[in-house]
Amino acid sequence: MTPRAGAMRLACMFSSILLFGAAGLLLFISLQDPTELAPQQVPGIKFNIRPQQHHNDLPPGSSQDGDLKAPTERATRDLSSRAPRGLNLLVPDQPQPRVNRGARLRPRQRRRRLLIKKMPAAAAILTNSSASTFVQPAPRALDSYWVGLQRRQQERKRVMQEACAKYRASSSRRAVTPRHVSRIFVEDRHRVLYCEVPKAGCSNWKRVLMVLAGLASSTTDIQHNTVHYGSALKRLDTFDRQGILHRLSTYTKMLFVREPFERLVSAFRDKFEHPNSYYHPVFGKAILARYRANASREALRTGSGVRFPEFVQYLLDVHRPVGMDIHWDHVSRLCSPCLIDYDFVGKFESMEDDANFFLSLIHAPRNLTFPRFKDRHSQEARTTARITHQYFAQLSTLQRQRTYDFYYMDYLMFNYSKPFADLY
Repeated sequence: MTPRAGAMRLACMFSSILLFGAAGLLLFISLQDPTELAPQQVPGIKFNIRPQQHHNDLPPGSSQDGDLKAPTERATRDLSSRAPRGLNLLVPDQPQPRVNRGARLRPRQRRRRLLIKKMPAAAAILTNSSASTFVQPAPRALDSYWVGLQRRQQERKRVMQEACAKYRASSSRRAVTPRHVSRIFVEDRHRVLYCEVPKAGCSNWKRVLMVLAGLASSTTDIQHNTVHYGSALKRLDTFDRQGILHRLSTYTKMLFVREPFERLVSAFRDKFEHPNSYYHPVFGKAILARYRANASREALRTGSGVRFPEFVQYLLDVHRPVGMDIHWDHVSRLCSPCLIDYDFVGKFESMEDDANFFLSLIHAPRNLTFPRFKDRHSQEARTTARITHQYFAQLSTLQRQRTYDFYYMDYLMFNYSKPFADLY
């Protein structure tokens, strides 16, 4: 064999070895598990206006744990696409593997790192899986209107928390009892808790909850008696302690309030200026007997015709002949806002904006809007600031001051202005 032929043979052998080596490397790469190159997505979304809460208070499968399943990836996409304008949705922290940086990398780890460096798509996935990632709401763009509503909520919560910290410092150390949540209604499908404040849109809010729960197709189909005397909606105090605490820590808690004097006048007009088979014989008789001199026999028999100053006398009397009623009790007692951390505080005065914002937050059906019809006495004008002043003009300055003192925590906690200039 000549030297030239031997050199050519060695070159062919060397080329064959290189080809076999390259084929082996390609086979090794193709057998790698692609999931090792990209982090796993953890389902679940938090609104950035709510504190992060834990969802493991009840064991899965418990009879009172509601819907405890984590949202699927499809639900995650739907949530981000339907978020109200101005809100970001925060993706929870991704679990990060612990790496001993001082350890020497094994050959397989070195190869994987080299592969990742050469794969831009994989590198992008790793970069975007940071715990600080935000999913922008789509298709809606950020809008100052929704941003303003979000800031309004933050301010309302700040004022409420400061009032609680200043005047109800011991409340945070008290345990929640069934009495504290007896006015809270539960809607499990959308994970909503609503604290009922009478004369602040509560009838229509309960209609909305019934539609959300699938109990009715429209709010207009639900009659007044069904709302208030039916058993369609569950109260939070009907659950055991574990069920109560689980819902308080994982559901969206909301309440709607109203200017206290307006709410009081609205309750008086509804219960005492119209025929009523409960308030006239129970409250009316006792009020007339105690605060009206020379009351007629007919008035004492029916309890009808109570005047607003007589009603206020009853309200301010520490020795009331009959007890307190939810229609004029303090919001701070009805809903315990210093003990229960409400996620959303709406106001009757801005009902349309606040209600639609809340329905967007919980991703209610798009065709569901807050009803604006008057629940009872629909032909009568709603109680306004002007009508409220007409009723309070019947009182003395001292009576107005004492009534303001009676509702002082509600005025302070929900940032309502003094309704009369002579109040201190």
